[in-house]
Amino acid sequence: MKIVTGVVGNDIHVVANRLIDISLQSRGFEVFNLGVNTYLEEFIDAVVETDADILLISSLNGEAEGWCRDLLFMKQKYDLSKVIFVIGGNLSVGEAHTDEIVPKYKEYGFDLVFHQVDLIDGLNEIEEFIRMRK
Repeated sequence: MKIVTGVVGNDIHVVANRLIDISLQSRGFEVFNLGVNTYLEEFIDAVVETDADILLISSLNGEAEGWCRDLLFMKQKYDLSKVIFVIGGNLSVGEAHTDEIVPKYKEYGFDLVFHQVDLIDGLNEIEEFIRMRK
């Protein structure tokens, strides 16, 4: 499966991004890593250009919400109904509870939302989601 990944917005967490990339490759994904400081439009363009099955956006500085609010609009602009949209990392500035964050990001158009979830656990859940969707 093809997966586009990277770090959204003004986030420069290179090490975490590289760990995600390595972990995805070790699980057999064909990874297109856009790196850090990536805008939502760049993610969508890469999904369309690569015909990716999954978009996995990460954020560690907590500012993803401001960068990802237009996802639903972008999904409707292109035919991306078969793409799985995932976001993970630290998805809030300051204190926030998962039960508040997950529904908010799902309203933005994400299928899976991982707020402060271990990378291995998140990847396991993505693979389970893929199996259930087939």
